[in-house]
Amino acid sequence: MLSPVVTVSIFQKQSDPKVFSAGQVIFEEGQSGDEIYGILEGEVDILVNGKIVETIETGEVFGAGVLVGVKNRTYTAIAKVDTKLVFLNEERFLFAVEQTPMFALEVMKSYSERLTRLQHLV
Repeated sequence: MLSPVVTVSIFQKQSDPKVFSAGQVIFEEGQSGDEIYGILEGEVDILVNGKIVETIETGEVFGAGVLVGVKNRTYTAIAKVDTKLVFLNEERFLFAVEQTPMFALEVMKSYSERLTRLQHLV
């Protein structure tokens, strides 16, 4: 699998990173979306039903369900600390996969592991 360093280098090639302040909501459970997120710097809390179930860090991706047919967000994402994120829509995601095919496997693995953890909590 890809290391966080390689994942960050893929995201650094994207334009328009956005900074979220500690405590700022990135997206909420139930919202629609069409982008996945990569953490360039910082940490993000993942909440289900208002409870923190996971904290993810630099080099990780989240929100990938929207690229595999999940219409609405299944959890809330909040910046735990000041956090810099890059957004990938489907077109940018496909380009990143074309440039680094292992990136697709990393995203699928991350999505699958997160989904499994969330299912065990419900």
